[in-house]
Amino acid sequence: MEKTIEYKTTGTCSKLIKVVADDDVVKSVEFVGGCHGNTQGVAKLCIGRKIGELIGLLEGIDCHERGTSCPDQLAKALKTL
Repeated sequence: MEKTIEYKTTGTCSKLIKVVADDDVVKSVEFVGGCHGNTQGVAKLCIGRKIGELIGLLEGIDCHERGTSCPDQLAKALKTL
């Protein structure tokens, strides 16, 4: 079953993450704001991967000692699916 979420981020330059997943596989990721090249790269690498795998890979990544990052916020978004 396909699910779509819009996750409002905290502590990062990106302001929102849009995710579409079908069952437990990510179909698309879009970051609103943030470092455009990096967020495009992260988004592309997520397509076709399982949600649990991505959470394990991305959770806890820190950006400039903020305690979070765009990939970490994506992991938090994926946990809501």
